[in-house]
Amino acid sequence: MERLVYTLLIGVVLLSMGSCGQPKWNSDYNLNVARLKESSKVKTDALASADTTKPGIEVKNPLEEEIKEKEKKRKVKRSKREFLGYKIKRGYTKSGGRYKETIETFSYLPEHQEPNRYAPYKYYYDTDKRKLARSASNVEDTDRYKVLHGPYKKTVDGEVVEEGYFYVGTKHLRWEKYRNNDDHTLVDKEHYEKGFLRDAVVTYYGDTKKIKEVIPYEYGEVQGTYYRFYENGQLQWSGQYEKGRKVGVWINYYDFRNRRRYEYQYPETAYDKPHEPYLIKEYNRHATPIYERGKFDKRSQASNQ
Repeated sequence: MERLVYTLLIGVVLLSMGSCGQPKWNSDYNLNVARLKESSKVKTDALASADTTKPGIEVKNPLEEEIKEKEKKRKVKRSKREFLGYKIKRGYTKSGGRYKETIETFSYLPEHQEPNRYAPYKYYYDTDKRKLARSASNVEDTDRYKVLHGPYKKTVDGEVVEEGYFYVGTKHLRWEKYRNNDDHTLVDKEHYEKGFLRDAVVTYYGDTKKIKEVIPYEYGEVQGTYYRFYENGQLQWSGQYEKGRKVGVWINYYDFRNRRRYEYQYPETAYDKPHEPYLIKEYNRHATPIYERGKFDKRSQASNQ
């Protein structure tokens, strides 16, 4: 009888211990969760995510992976065919023989875009002659002349002698020239902004976008090519400044077709003795010379016509 009572008491004690809850450390998973809950550094939402997240199985299709890789390569190729928002094509020209072989690599616009009419020079690829061309005015035969746009590089016997960028037919960003020798010496470096030197001061007619003057500056003084335009956009004057002084030949134009009217001579360099400019050439409206200093003077005949 005493043994039966003792057995019942032991059973009651074991039953009461079991009703207190499941063991706290009954598995590795619960062990980790319990440790996280006891850590003051872990937030409640992180625990909730850990308790509810189910493991996922990612099944990779080899064919899909191959397609994705090809798409990535295609995107890279597409980016190489664009420059500053325009689709481009690559081209090159080659001249010279076995020695002094000159190669020019460049990009151009397959679809014509009109270069800035104010830019002093526009650059094209002549598809008939397969060489690069420069013009002071926009071309009419847009099928033959393709507008340069993108990187440009010129090499002589494999050595780079000039490189830069074009933007819709005008020089843009940094342009560098190198001497073709063993040292590959940098001999010239200029920065352009869509056809004009980057440090140039540009003035306009009133509140319009019509350019009036382009005054070149370099190292804080007027240096380089000066341009002045008529209000209709045609070039009116062009000439060179050197150390703040006008030098060389300055040209005055008619207000149409970029035709020359007068040519005035200034001192050759900034170091020469200053003198008043003098007329050396004059042209009529048909681009025919009617005066050349020391040679002929047909101005009276032209005025009678």
